[in-house]
Amino acid sequence: MKNLIEYILIHLVEHPEEVKVVESEDDRGAVYTIHVHKDDIGRVIGKGGSVIQSIRNIGKIRAVKEGIHAYINLAEDEDEE
Repeated sequence: MKNLIEYILIHLVEHPEEVKVVESEDDRGAVYTIHVHKDDIGRVIGKGGSVIQSIRNIGKIRAVKEGIHAYINLAEDEDEE
């Protein structure tokens, strides 16, 4: 799943070298947190959130196929100005 998300993002953003997907677990299931360059956040979100929603839908399809619960979040880096 992590590889699928990274593949989509690398082909979407202007700074593919800064794409990072962190996988973790919580009580709901697998959580995938997306980190991208600050200039690429708009590309990942898309107009009205359409792009990130599409990525989440693809992730849900993959999760169902793998028999897991997965959630995809976009990280908001507070340390960058």
